[in-house]
Amino acid sequence: MAESDFQRGPLMYAVEALRIYFRDRPDVYVSGNLFIYYEEGNPQAVVAPDVFAVFGASNQDRMIYRLWEEPAALQWVMEITSRSTRGEDQRTKRALYAQLGVQEYWQYDPTGDYLDPQLQGFRLEGTRYESITDELLPDGVRALHSEVLGLDIRLEGGRMYFYDVERDEKLLTHEEAEQRRREAEAQLAELAARLRALEERGPE
Repeated sequence: MAESDFQRGPLMYAVEALRIYFRDRPDVYVSGNLFIYYEEGNPQAVVAPDVFAVFGASNQDRMIYRLWEEPAALQWVMEITSRSTRGEDQRTKRALYAQLGVQEYWQYDPTGDYLDPQLQGFRLEGTRYESITDELLPDGVRALHSEVLGLDIRLEGGRMYFYDVERDEKLLTHEEAEQRRREAEAQLAELAARLRALEERGPE
């Protein structure tokens, strides 16, 4: 199914940011929009989560993911909800992911039109999903914690992002990290120029 820019942006951020975060873990596989076949011999038994993570599977690119051929099943899934997918995301896929034993199921509505609240997390308790309790931080940011990922998933100004609580930092894409590096270099260059100017002026 075709995606709008509203769905594609968060999807690309989530996959890239999580891949960067787990890049030193050879046993963590992160991907998105990949066909997951869950019944051997039944090509119709397939689902393609927007974003997912598997702990216990090799960190290598794949064409497809067959549960019966892999050492581990999906443990974390996020669907980026839109008008055309909200019914399936909230009912059909939610039931299927519970059946497949996905430990955490997340939904995010980037436009804020179809889900209330806009970011929702569910943890598998037995055979049913229970809502993950959110926390309102002092700065007004809404935070939910993913036990599977070991990360906060936060919502600020309607935008979802991952947050490493231990390091006290937001997870960035390569482009965002490069932009932050350039901004820091520009600030250092500006500070160095000011110091040179003060030195050249000498004491007043």
